[in-house]
Amino acid sequence: MSLPPPLEGFGEPRERRPFVWANCAISLDGKLALSGGRRARLSSEEDLARVQSIRARSDAILVGAGTVLLDDPSLRVHEELLAPEDRRDLSSPDRRVPARIVLDSRGRLPAQARVLDGRLPTIILTTEECRREYPPFVKVGRFGHGLVDLRSSLAWLYEEMKVRRLLVEGGARVFRSFLESSLVDRFTVYVAPILIGEEGAPSLLGGPAPKALEEGFPLTLERVDLAGPGLVLTLRPSVRPS
Repeated sequence: MSLPPPLEGFGEPRERRPFVWANCAISLDGKLALSGGRRARLSSEEDLARVQSIRARSDAILVGAGTVLLDDPSLRVHEELLAPEDRRDLSSPDRRVPARIVLDSRGRLPAQARVLDGRLPTIILTTEECRREYPPFVKVGRFGHGLVDLRSSLAWLYEEMKVRRLLVEGGARVFRSFLESSLVDRFTVYVAPILIGEEGAPSLLGGPAPKALEEGFPLTLERVDLAGPGLVLTLRPSVRPS
């Protein structure tokens, strides 16, 4: 069994916004989940440890409301999966507990969602017209119309919430929105050696398919590492042609 790949640290914040690290696990044919978005555990044990190490080094972990509706994640650091050296880092008195951030443009979060349990710092990013009320312990930022304005949101997170290292964990439309806004600094993708198939299984990127290859999102492959039976790709988004 191979060891988890070496973990790079977060880079410096960019443009008065957090450094954004996007991460996900996909099947060999690029699927994030099973048909209808049903959760599939694609990560190996080694990759799970890697992801928890990134979480532990983050100031905040972000997902979209769709991910919460489907999976109801806690977005906490699972200390039991960490390597011993990472557990020692968690005991530091100046360590910051990563905040949970949810993009909820239409106010769809269920009141019973685990991200609203009050156990960890929680931030909701929504739109200016969304009138949804959240529990008093939740910080709410309202930016944009129709969809959350990501650039304004990240500037607010940087200035007001002191978020310098942001981990984005999906889902498919969230990844697309960050890539479209040129707000991803590093993208790591665990590729599991399994094929899922096409019928209703969501791919890594949501939204419409490009009409030409030039309308896609070019990436530069920086390294490839083994993580158990699968591979971890470390990629850097390239400048899209105009």
